[in-house]
Amino acid sequence: MEDLQVLEQELTATVNAANDLNSLEDIRVAALGKKGRVSLMMRELGKMTPEQRQEFGPALNGLKTRLLDRIADRKNEMEAAALDARLQAEKIDITLPGPAEVQGSIHPISQVIDEVTEIFAEMGFAVAEGPDIEEDFYNFTALNIPAEHPARQMHDTFYFPEDEDGNRKVLRTHTSPVQIRTMMSSPPPHRIIAPGRTFRCDSDATHTPMFHQVEALVIDKDIHMGHLKGTLEAFIKAFFEVNNVTMRFRPSYFPFTEPSAEVDIGCDFKAGEIKIGEGDDWLEILGCGMVNPRVLENVGIDPNEYQGFAFGVGIDRIAMLKYGIPDLRAFFDADLRWLKHYGFAALDIPTLSTRGV
Repeated sequence: MEDLQVLEQELTATVNAANDLNSLEDIRVAALGKKGRVSLMMRELGKMTPEQRQEFGPALNGLKTRLLDRIADRKNEMEAAALDARLQAEKIDITLPGPAEVQGSIHPISQVIDEVTEIFAEMGFAVAEGPDIEEDFYNFTALNIPAEHPARQMHDTFYFPEDEDGNRKVLRTHTSPVQIRTMMSSPPPHRIIAPGRTFRCDSDATHTPMFHQVEALVIDKDIHMGHLKGTLEAFIKAFFEVNNVTMRFRPSYFPFTEPSAEVDIGCDFKAGEIKIGEGDDWLEILGCGMVNPRVLENVGIDPNEYQGFAFGVGIDRIAMLKYGIPDLRAFFDADLRWLKHYGFAALDIPTLSTRGV
């Protein structure tokens, strides 16, 4: 029988020298196939004495195992090298301009966020941001949403598994946690908007599991509903680019505001189109209200000294209204034809900040 150490060195060197997967497979078959050198040696074990089998059996099995491991490692090395070579060959510098037929465009959501930011920046609002994965305290408790509130239920909220302390993080269901973080990070006054992604278990033509909101918060002394109404009127005029708008406030309920209201705007439905600011029809646009004193207490602000208002509007919804997009789900389909039709040129910078303010 061949010297096993010399054989292993020879076969290992052959494996290391293999330069493609086909040659590596040929080496495996030549060594470990039915008629391979190691396989034939293992057949000879039956002709040996028990003492010889006890010596050579484990040695041959060990040789076979080490060869299989080395062949597998060499295969992984070659596959990784092939992938690296392919990635280098197919590398594209996305910072370079592409051909006219494949040039990208600004997504309507990104455009509307820029428009909304420009409008509120002109009114003195700062932009605040927060994490998509939130603590229960910021998403629910601090906003006066009790443990038994329906908004906490599994069918509305994406929950993460419990941690070691039994706490469960959530994908934020609104951008209101940003308001809480802002109020806890510094003393009032505050004047912010919080645009961003939010998540809820819902999907149809007007709802998606992931959508976008912008919420606004103003906290100061002597703030009242008149300030809220004036801010909303200026925003709606500027965003929809109309000179006049009729608004209607309907009493509603939100745990984090008191009093709360749904805001409708006057519109006209004709020939499948919506005209904002004129007509005898009404269109619900957003929810708002005065910040609940309990929310102020939860973040350490004296409600006897400070008051404020807040409102939230769906960015996807107002994008649909302004640009005539019929189905919310199309925002996330990545259909190039849709993006080409509804998208905006990269240099189409919003210029709405001086309208209606």
